[in-house]
Amino acid sequence: MLRPLLFLCALIAVTDGQWFYQSSVFDISSCPITYYGQQYEQLYVNITSGNLTFCFNGFFSPETGGDCIVERPLGTDQFYFYTYSYHSYYYPYCYFYISFNNVSVFLYHTVKSVTFHLFEFLPSSGQMYRPGTVISSDPETCFSLTCDETAHLHNSSCGPQERCQGNNICVLDAMLASTCTVTGPTIIDVHGQINSIQDRCAYSLFSTPSLPDFQVLGNFKDRRRKDVSFLDSVTLRVDGHDIHLEQGGRVQLDDSTLTLSSSPQLVHGVQLSKDQTGVTAKLSLSNLTISVFFDGDTAQIHLEGPAGSSVEGLCGNSSRSLSDLRLSEYSSTSCEMQYSETADNTIDCTSVTERCNLLKEAPFSSCNSDIDPEPYITACTDILCKYPAVDGLNCQFLKAYARACSLHNHTLDGWTSNTGCSSEAFCQDRTCSDHEFCGEKTVGGDTRCFCRAIFASKYQENNSLGDPTVCMQNSASLTLVGCLLEDKGIDYSALHLNDPTCRGQVDELTHMVTFSFNSSNSCGTEVTTNNSQVIYKNIITTQNSSSDIITRHDQIYIDFSCVQTQPDIKTATFRIRHSSVIQHLTSGVWDYTLIMKAFTDAGRTQAVESNTEVQLNQKIWVELKTDGLDGDMVVMVTDSCWATDQPSPDSTPRYDLIINGCANPADQTVQVEENGLGTSNYFSFNMFEFTGGSGEVFLHCKLHVCPKQNNCVPTCPGAAHRRRYARSKYEGEAFISMAWTH
Repeated sequence: MLRPLLFLCALIAVTDGQWFYQSSVFDISSCPITYYGQQYEQLYVNITSGNLTFCFNGFFSPETGGDCIVERPLGTDQFYFYTYSYHSYYYPYCYFYISFNNVSVFLYHTVKSVTFHLFEFLPSSGQMYRPGTVISSDPETCFSLTCDETAHLHNSSCGPQERCQGNNICVLDAMLASTCTVTGPTIIDVHGQINSIQDRCAYSLFSTPSLPDFQVLGNFKDRRRKDVSFLDSVTLRVDGHDIHLEQGGRVQLDDSTLTLSSSPQLVHGVQLSKDQTGVTAKLSLSNLTISVFFDGDTAQIHLEGPAGSSVEGLCGNSSRSLSDLRLSEYSSTSCEMQYSETADNTIDCTSVTERCNLLKEAPFSSCNSDIDPEPYITACTDILCKYPAVDGLNCQFLKAYARACSLHNHTLDGWTSNTGCSSEAFCQDRTCSDHEFCGEKTVGGDTRCFCRAIFASKYQENNSLGDPTVCMQNSASLTLVGCLLEDKGIDYSALHLNDPTCRGQVDELTHMVTFSFNSSNSCGTEVTTNNSQVIYKNIITTQNSSSDIITRHDQIYIDFSCVQTQPDIKTATFRIRHSSVIQHLTSGVWDYTLIMKAFTDAGRTQAVESNTEVQLNQKIWVELKTDGLDGDMVVMVTDSCWATDQPSPDSTPRYDLIINGCANPADQTVQVEENGLGTSNYFSFNMFEFTGGSGEVFLHCKLHVCPKQNNCVPTCPGAAHRRRYARSKYEGEAFISMAWTH
């Protein structure tokens, strides 16, 4: 029990600490230091160029040295110092504590030894760790975080040519890093060989037996010329899902658009991220990493895996033909069609070649030994000698080479300033439709969506700006192509129909502009007739008023009209045996149903049924009604009705009830109502039969459709009174019904 009591009674002395901002000398005579056999009573602490030194016989000098402890550069300009001493049962202890920049120094000694220790303070954890301390470790990944002997935090894991075997054991693994570049129509495979796509189909770029459910596809399309194709998008086929990397940085999962950032987002096992340079998709396995980068113009597939890993598709060493690698399910049926265009005589191929050969000059030359520039130069000259150097194409191949170098740890400092290029993606965040591509309005200027050459050609051949008018029975629409309007410098928002309030509606996905009118809003449409035609005429224009005297813009007049052919005259033939006759009629754009029905009362509520007895000279009302016609646009006119005693409308004898839309003036029992006012009308007459006939009466009517804005009501003159023969009520009474005779 004696030693603990003596220890508790140890003499302790502490000096107040303070901050120092310059080199200082401290009196330590109360607890002198013996260092390498010599006793020192003063401690010289100074900071020189960020170096912290502890000396015992004068301040540190790089020329003279001295008895000093020199610490690494710590970038400090101040320190905190205090001393702490006590005497234990065995011998006295002295501590000198110095703190700066989250690093603490303990210099302590006894009569027998001097010990110097560094500790690093971690602000995030609020703890100090002694040098050599392992802060965290994961044996399964061989990762560890250590406070090293110089009081630095140090991350450790397996090297690039190693893999973690578990239990913190890293073993050597023969690995291969290779890159395939696809830019424009050119594929530079992992072996540096060149292939070129001449059509606008989809092709397999990359696949490997190690990942049977993973495939990278390249989709090629035309741009300003029909005879030159460009890589337009990249599709990752993953476990039955399609991840589309498109121009402008747009990424779609099947049919849904994804929102990405620089922080990776895991989608079906693929890490997706996006920054100002483009979109990256990364797939990592235990011994294989596949990275797919796309900036809207260039795709680079980087593979890190065991040497000898099999690469298939256009990026691999495949002996298969292009037709074998073409993917019909991702291609249009006409994608293989070849086009030819006149050569562009404005292109200076010599100047272009000099530009492409920059890849053999500094700073690119520092990478030439690892990445052969010749395939990139060939791809560059092949395109730029026949395609204008617009839409960022002047930098596209240089940028592709620079990034391929960066994947192999070559930074190529200053390449952008030397070439006038940017590492950022061209047309980032601008979305164009399938028939468009993003390009420059002027070289190096603003961008917009342009029509693809093949798509635009079908309109240019007809000197049109859109599709033909679509005419329906009660509406019409005309769609103009947004990118064609922009080519002509036409602002779609300034266009309107005859009614200035009727303007085009833009489809945000296709950028097509649609104008329309219908029966509810005619938008100033004029309706006229010409013999058997009904003409609906409107116009798309930029003119605000017919009173405008001058204009300083191109005047736009686009005809927007429909010509409808009148329905053929339909003959509804029936005999009175059933209560109604229904016929479905189709003519031109009109598709409607015509109903003919007989009644025994003026209110047309008592229909003539099969068991209804109709007497001779009894008044009958016949209603002609349509279903399917737009009453705001057209009306129905009954031209004529007549009766025969045979099914044929051309048989004789014939008795007229309605002539030229009016009641037969020879028969005062005939009355025609509401003819030409709507989509239905009716007439009445007194029942009769043919003299000496069979007792059957067949009624035939001719009708036509008339534009409502016209005066469609027949003009009927006064009629002379005529009598007709009518049998007695009791003479040969007949049972009458109505039915079709078709």
